[in-house]
Amino acid sequence: MVTETDVRKQTRDVIAPLKGRQIVLIPAMQAVQQKLGYLPLEAMEEIGELAGVSANVVYGVATFYAQFRTKPVGKRMVAVCRGNACNVRGSERILETIERALNLKVGETTPDREYSLETVACIGACSMAPAMKINEETIGKLTTKAVEDLFPKKAKQEGASEK
Repeated sequence: MVTETDVRKQTRDVIAPLKGRQIVLIPAMQAVQQKLGYLPLEAMEEIGELAGVSANVVYGVATFYAQFRTKPVGKRMVAVCRGNACNVRGSERILETIERALNLKVGETTPDREYSLETVACIGACSMAPAMKINEETIGKLTTKAVEDLFPKKAKQEGASEK
């Protein structure tokens, strides 16, 4: 388990090269999130000290911009496209199938921190609708069967408990 002291030390190590720069808040936040996967409170406090602002200001920036996360996320970020083309071609069914397969709702992370689930307005893969991304990989022309094949172990566990 990562302690508060570990988070503070890692944060200081990551943002050390930014010291002395006039504009450091967002680059510091990006660097720390890249290292830790999200911005815990302790990290925001350390960033605030470096940038000369309160942790509240850092938190405000973190919650304003969609690129920042204040909660841990899974190793695999599953993002289901909800754009017009994907919607028309069944992204709602795809999302429901993923929720069942992973036993997650949108905005949640599995207890083992393997998967996180979110929806996005558009991933720019309209010709492949319905589509989703797992981390940086775009997967398109999805069917409920294809989704079940992507998450077979969890899907089988879920199905077994319903019988």
